[in-house]
Amino acid sequence: MILDLQEIYKNYQAGDLEVPVLKNINLQVKEGDYLSIMGPSGSGKSTLMNIIGLLDKPTSGTYMFDGIDISVQNDRSLSAIRNKGIGFVFQNFNLMPRETALANVELPLLYAGIKKRQRREIAAAALEKVGLADRMKFFPTQLSGGQKQRVAIARAIANSPKILLADEPTGALDSASGEQVMDLFSSLNKEGVTIVMITHEKTVAECANNIVVIYDGELMSLSDFEARSKRRHGGNTNG
Repeated sequence: MILDLQEIYKNYQAGDLEVPVLKNINLQVKEGDYLSIMGPSGSGKSTLMNIIGLLDKPTSGTYMFDGIDISVQNDRSLSAIRNKGIGFVFQNFNLMPRETALANVELPLLYAGIKKRQRREIAAAALEKVGLADRMKFFPTQLSGGQKQRVAIARAIANSPKILLADEPTGALDSASGEQVMDLFSSLNKEGVTIVMITHEKTVAECANNIVVIYDGELMSLSDFEARSKRRHGGNTNG
């Protein structure tokens, strides 16, 4: 099991009030899975992504990442697990504007202590895999939105992480570029890459093999969410 979250709660302090954001989250992701976590703004999906990505810690509950108990790790250990275990793909690409596509993809390999020649070879292979072999020396300002996101995906897979964690990966793209990115995710998953994708768009979520929904901090299946929505609207799904 790559991800195993058991009874995860997350509360934030707002003055004297403790505000619950995540409530009793239970989630398991096996190697090779392709999971979408769908939810509207304010549902808790960004908080859940930050916990999965080891950028935040739960208030309570157990989180095992590839058999490692996250609750007992210090910041240095968490940073090492993040660098080698998780490839991040962000909505706004998070590329370094003054570096080439190749240098951007090399970055996590640099942090991992890989020597320059090997870094170049791995980064070039990753860019070739995402269809950008002819754009290695281009700067982000010379690339389209879809190409920037493919550079970001190449950077995310360069370290051969245990999991690819994508946060609204098509949110800043036009529909054609978005479809190309989702086709690339499907190809990577067929090659064995484990993917967890956060999105608010159902059409994007449906590209995954499994969908769960987070709503008001609670995680549920898509069918349970749709049944709950139907009851809330008195059976009328047209308005």
